Formats: sequence, C-alpha cells, structure tokens
Amino acid sequence: MTTEHQRLHDPAWRQWGPYVSDRQWGTVREDYSPNGDAWNYVTHDKARSYAYRWGEEGIAGFCDHRQRLCLAVALWNGQDPILKERFFGLANSEGNHGEDVKELYFYLDATPSHSYQRMLYKYPQQAFPYGWLVSENRRRSRQDPEFELLDTGIFDQDRYFDVFVEYAKVNPHDILLTITAHNRGPDSADLHLLPTVWFRNTWAWDPAQAAHKPSLVWHPDGSVMATHPDLGQYIVYTDGAPNWLFCDNESNSERLWGQANRAGVYPKDGINEHLLHGANTINPARTGTKAAAHYALTIAASTSATVRIRLSKSVLTEPFADFDTLVTQRKADANAFYESIHPRQATQDEKLVQRQALGGMLWNKQYYHYDVTQWLHGDPAGPPPPRQRLQGRNHTWEHLINEDIISMPDKWEYPWYAAWDWAFHCVTLAMVDPALAKQQLLLLTNEWYMHPNGQLPAYEWSFDDVNPPVQAWAAWRIYHDEKKQHPDHDPDLTFLRSIFHKLMLNFTWWVNRKDELGNNIFEGGFLGLDNIGVFDRNTVLPDGSHLEQADGTSWMAMYALNMMRIALELARHDAVYIDLATKYFDHFLYIAGAMTQLGENSSGLWDETDGFFYDQLRFSDGRVEKMRVRTMVGLIPLCAVEVLSDDLLHECESFVNRMRWFQQHRPELYQQVSRYFEPGVGEKRLLSLLRGFRIKSLLTRILDEHEFLSLHGIRAVSKVYQAHPYEFRLDGTTFQLAYTPAESDSGMFGGNSNWRGPIWMPVNYLLIISLQRFYHYFGDSFTVECPVGSGQMLTLNEVAIELTDRLIGLFTTNEDGLRPTFGAHPKWRDPHFRDYILFYEYFHGDNGRGVGASHQTGWTGLVADLISRKYRN
Repeated sequence: MTTEHQRLHDPAWRQWGPYVSDRQWGTVREDYSPNGDAWNYVTHDKARSYAYRWGEEGIAGFCDHRQRLCLAVALWNGQDPILKERFFGLANSEGNHGEDVKELYFYLDATPSHSYQRMLYKYPQQAFPYGWLVSENRRRSRQDPEFELLDTGIFDQDRYFDVFVEYAKVNPHDILLTITAHNRGPDSADLHLLPTVWFRNTWAWDPAQAAHKPSLVWHPDGSVMATHPDLGQYIVYTDGAPNWLFCDNESNSERLWGQANRAGVYPKDGINEHLLHGANTINPARTGTKAAAHYALTIAASTSATVRIRLSKSVLTEPFADFDTLVTQRKADANAFYESIHPRQATQDEKLVQRQALGGMLWNKQYYHYDVTQWLHGDPAGPPPPRQRLQGRNHTWEHLINEDIISMPDKWEYPWYAAWDWAFHCVTLAMVDPALAKQQLLLLTNEWYMHPNGQLPAYEWSFDDVNPPVQAWAAWRIYHDEKKQHPDHDPDLTFLRSIFHKLMLNFTWWVNRKDELGNNIFEGGFLGLDNIGVFDRNTVLPDGSHLEQADGTSWMAMYALNMMRIALELARHDAVYIDLATKYFDHFLYIAGAMTQLGENSSGLWDETDGFFYDQLRFSDGRVEKMRVRTMVGLIPLCAVEVLSDDLLHECESFVNRMRWFQQHRPELYQQVSRYFEPGVGEKRLLSLLRGFRIKSLLTRILDEHEFLSLHGIRAVSKVYQAHPYEFRLDGTTFQLAYTPAESDSGMFGGNSNWRGPIWMPVNYLLIISLQRFYHYFGDSFTVECPVGSGQMLTLNEVAIELTDRLIGLFTTNEDGLRPTFGAHPKWRDPHFRDYILFYEYFHGDNGRGVGASHQTGWTGLVADLISRKYRN
C-alpha cells in the first residue's frame, strides 16, 4: 500500500486533474449550425476568439472536476502568427485521411489521484507551418500517407524547445505547476511563456449565473486572486516577476460575427492581440476572467529555463520555499506506485512503455458536459438554435445529460466518449484505480446516459449508432481480477449486481432491435469496425434486404455468456440469479445454433468448405448470399467463450439441469457448440461457439503470415486480398475490398479509419484473452502450428504469448534500435525523441507504423495490461 494507493481512498484528491480537453472546437456539442457541420461552425481559427458553451481546451490543461477554474500553458516563439494556446490539427474535410492533430506532444506520467503529472510539448522555434500542413494534406489523395509535422523538416536542425509541464499536488487544494523549456538548438532563442488561468464561461448563457460572475484580480504582491461563487477563493502565486495580462473569457463578437463587443469587455483573444500586435485589448485594471503570467525568456543553446506557479486555497507567505522539495516528493511517490504495478521480471523498456501507456490514459480523462435538451432548445440568454436540429442529430436523446469526468479515447481526435472504447479503457484503468474503472462503467449505464429503451449511447456524432456490447465482459474482468488479486477482501458484489441489472435492459434492447427476423442472427450495422465491410454496413437496402453479421451475432453470443457468468457468480450469494443465468445460457445456445447451422438449406454464418465465418446478405425474397471475404469479422466468434469450474457447477444444480435438458431435448444445438458435458483439464467445462476442429480451422487462417498473422499482431483483413481484391456485385454495382495495411483509401466514415488491413489493439487483445480461456480447458494436449508452415507446434497459451510479444513489440525497441510504432523517420533515433512514445489508434499491418489518432491511449493502452499478463503466464 503505497502513499498513492492511500490517496485513492480520499475523493478530495480527485477534485483537480488534467480534465481540460485537448480540443473543444469542431465538436458536436459546440455546433449550433443549421446543417450540423460541426467542423466548420467553430474552427481552429475561430477557437481563440470563441467562448465555448460546454467545455474548455488547452495545452497541458488542469482544472477542477466541474471545470470552473482552469490552468494551461500558452507559448509564443516570436515567429508564429498566433499565440500557441491550443494544439493545431486538421478538420475532417482538410486531411486526406480525415481529422488529425499536427503537433508533437507526449503524456509521460500520471498518478490516478493526479498528485503528479508530467507531459512534453515540442515547440518549433521557427514559424509553425500551419498553411503548409493544410495545403499539403489537401493536395494528397487517400492513396498517400498523411503529411505530418516531422515531414516539414522543422525539427531537423534541433531548433525547437522541449517544454516539460509538471503538476504536483501538495494537498487536494494546493497545486504546483513547473514548466521547464529546454532549447535543443545551436543558438540562443526567445520564448514567451504564458501560464494561463481562466474561468469556464457559464454566465453568458444564463442570466442567473451572470449575476454571480467569477473574477480574477491582480494584487500588488504579484499574486492573483481567483474568486468563484461555488468554488470559493484560490490564489495564483508566480515565481519571479512576470507581467500579468488580463482579459475576459468572452467571444470576440466583432471578429466572429461583425458585431460590436459589449462595452467594457476585453474578449478571449485579447492576450493574443496584445502580445503579437500591440493592440489595446487587455484590461489595464488587471482584472477579468482570463489571465496569463507573461515570461519573456531568452534561453541559451543547450540550456533550459524554468517557471513555477502555485495555485492554492491557502494564504502562503513563502509559496516557493518548499516548492522543489514537494515536487520531488510527489515524483518519488509516483515512482513507488508504479514499482508496485510493474512486473518484477519486465525489462526496463517494457516498464517505460507500461508507465507511459497508463500515464497517457490518466491524462486522457476529461470533463465532458453535454445536455442534449438544452443543446436542442437553446439557453435562456442565447438565441434559439436553428429549427432543423429538432429533427437532426441526437434529437431522440433528450434525456441525456452528461457532466462528468470521463475517460476519453483521445482528447484531441476523439474528445468525446465511445461506448466500446470506454469498456476497454476501464479494463486497463483497473490496473491502477479499480474504483475509477467500476465508477466509469456504471456511469455509462446510468439513466441519464442509457436511453429509456435500453440502448447505450454510441458516440457524440450519433448516439443512435451501435458499438459492440463489451460492457459485461469488461465488468466481469474488472470484478474477477480484483477478487483474484485481493482474496482476503470481500468481493464487490454491489458493483456486480448494479451493472448486471442495467445491462439486462441493454441486452433486451439488442434482442428486440437488432434481430430483425427473430432468428438469433444479429445485424448491428456499423459496430465500430468502420469500413471493414464491402459496403457501408449501416446501409438500408431499398428492397428490404439486410446484412446478417458474423461479428454482430458473435458479440451477442459473447454478451450472453458474460451475463450468464455474472449471474452464476451472483447466484453463489442469492439463488434468485440462477434463473437469470439459465436465461442467458438459453440465449447463447440459440445464437450459437443459428450461427453454425448446417445442412442443405443452411442459412448459418459458418462455411464448412472454407472453415470460416462470413456475413451474409438476406434478400427480401428469402435468398441468402454469403459475403465470402476473410476479415476480422469472422474471427470474433472466438471471443464468445466461457470456462466453468466443476466447483461452480456443483453449487448451481438447477443450472446444470438446464444444461442437461438442452443436451437431451435440443441435440442439434448441443452438437453444434462445444460439448459442455465433456470435461477438460481439472474437470472444467467449455461453453463456446466453436468445438476444437473449428478452432483449429480458424487458427489455420489466423496464424498464417500470408493471411492474418503479422510480425506485430493480427491484421483486420487477410493479406491475400492485396494481390487479389475481393469483389461483390449487388444490383449491378461492383463493390471491392482490398488489403490496405495502413491509411484508408476509402471515403467511408470520413476516411479517417481503416479496418481493411491494419492491426487494432482491442480485438487482438480479446483474441489473446480468448485463446487463454480455451487453453484453461484444453491444456497442453491441444496444439496448433504457429506460424503456419513453420513446423512449430504450440499450445494455445503459447500462441497467446506469441501474439502478446508481437503486440508489445510495437512499442519496445527492436534489434535495429527502433520502436516499430514510430515508422521510418530518422528523427525517432534522436535521444530527445526515441523514448517518448505515442499510442496510436491502429498500426500498419506489415511494418507496425502507428496510424490514425496519435494519442489513442484509451484502447491501445491495453498494452499496459498485456505487459503484466506476459509475466503472469
């Protein structure tokens, strides 16, 4: 029990954290346009002048849990056309592969109580190439790679600053901020450093709030008093004698809309205009709702400069006397905490990867505020929104009110939650903060998130869409792992009961809404796999034909097994849950039977000839045509697996009787799935969509390096389609799917995602977990060739370890001294680059290069758990 572990029992330590988004512009919740064009309603260019309605953004931002008062870092190198207050990136229409941040920043360290945080921003000394990044990416086609900041050559002569930002808490209401800028270049260079403090604007939308407006006021001793009607008073102390610049967190109406600003208002962009253009746009009275401490620094070559800020509720006579000692103590606390997390046998490089992965996940927590009813109908003090939105995006989700700290996929590229990402986040977060992981899962199922009909909100751009239902899997994993790690503690049955009852509603929604014919074959649609289909899987065909999905159906089989297992656990303490366990067992068997149905008139999704699962198109006249393309869709059935111990079954006699009833009265179902009355190792029983020969059939494809197996994990699509693309004709139109190992060449879903070849961490992770589950049943007697053609026979556990090593190897240094995720750019060999890791959204199917969102530590952070699992085997 480290000091950091002890802090997690005190909720006050969580009140302040890195809860400021990396991007608020271009989000749905800030979009009040009539056409729903969020990317153009508030652009990066408008952002410095626009006061947000629902949240704030900043570089290395820190705020309280209701985002009333915010801290962040702003910079200016004397060359840029604008003050660097936010990360720059391309809107969806600007990038040749959709939206993309065009900055270099790294989340290096964080503790779950946020007692210590550290990140790095690399800031060029030359003018930032905004225009070039936009024009070059617009020029490139979807067949070209993205043009990144490193590609401009702006870092080639080391003329840049490494700006390290550290936060350390003395106590829950006393925060230390250290900013250290290293000049990596050969010459002295100027840097304007502006630690910035501001209040989120809540008063512009509500007259009642306007009557109690917060304030920042400069005091002659150089401190600034921050007073908020709810938060109380905080004092900002500065080291040295910076020039404080004040303005208001209010929109610049003149710049944005050509309307005069209200008298006495110094708008949000006032500091930018004053510093860069000498404009009279800061308040000479040194008061406002936004302020920056301006440090004008000249930093000699290969040296550094440090700025220190303290935000405290306490009146301190010598705020910097113990500052460095306290930071050192918090850093030592963080070291001790992570030493308790790291496997002892792990290499130093693996520990570095694990710590940065977990640190990035903790940095990616964000204050997220979105009240759909308020958004649809408008605010008391604002103009009414356009009428079109009342029938537009998310209009059926008026119950949804989100105002919480939420684990985000990527606070720049995806500064909004996604339902299945969220579940994967929680599994990894449980490594360092099980209470947070459970709270986050429960949050998604709360009545102000979940639709009254039982649907979970998918993601901000369309809450009506669906993501794979992996929440029950995540809940069981978190509960089971905590119980196993702390056998002397009472298991958290309250959490398990609560999440189970909420997910019962969601399961029923799936059964009622996504099984169109009631035949236990599920449609699902998009299901988070973007463009993996030959055509858009959300497409509604005009003649009533619809796509029956191998993955949608498999996710539901997995969901049924997860709910069954949770019910069996609860039944150990309350016999009422036995009936629910048998209900979900029944669901699983009927889904399994429908998927694997064979015979002359088979309409099942298993193809006996190919030994693979396929989607199928069911036409309105009853005809069925299989989509015979080998993709990860056909591998998801492996994830529907549960192994039951003999001890558990002895405690649940009525459940065993139901299992026996199916064996006797539905032998056709019993024959199609794993024969659960055939005991495995240690008398365990297997429930799976697959019997042994089908597992081997699928693994023959998965472990073939000419198909799914890459040096870096399992590809999303078989590589055979690189030379021979799959074609499908429908109503006279030919659709084609080719193996595309990295960036998407399709415009589907904006072209910013690709499931047609790359390696995706979450599904790889599920496959590894499933192989280990199968191994627990089959043991060492069940072996497969890996890789296919090598002559090397491995157990399923050894296969899981092999895949684990390949995935970890994306981030660790290889024999050439490179981390594959970095790609080939020579700058990543630089000692000031090579150990700062980006956790990308997905990875090149052949060389492992990171692709897509560069800070998607959310589900890619699963690598942290894989490193621990590697040493548990």
